[in-house]
Amino acid sequence: MLTAEAKAGMIKDHRVHEADTGSPEVQIALLTARIQELTEHLRDNKKDHAARRGLLKMVARRTSLLKYLTRTDSARYKNIIAKLGLRK
Repeated sequence: MLTAEAKAGMIKDHRVHEADTGSPEVQIALLTARIQELTEHLRDNKKDHAARRGLLKMVARRTSLLKYLTRTDSARYKNIIAKLGLRK
C-alpha cells in the first residue's frame, strides 16, 4: 500500500501545474506504483486470484490513459514513458 508521503511525492513529481492532482500523468504514475506493488504481492501469493483480477483492471486502466495521452499530446506521452521506464 502506498503511504501518504509517497503518494504526495509522486503527485508532486508528475503534476502539470501547482494544484494538479488528476492529470493523466499523475494517474499513470500512481497506477504504475500500485501495479508494481501488486506484482510483488502476486509473486509470493500465486493463488490470490482476486488480486490478480484487480491487477489486470489497473493495467487496462493505465493502458487507456496512455492511449489518451498518445491521441492528445505525444510529447507528454513520451515524457511520462521515459520518466516511469515503461515499455512502448
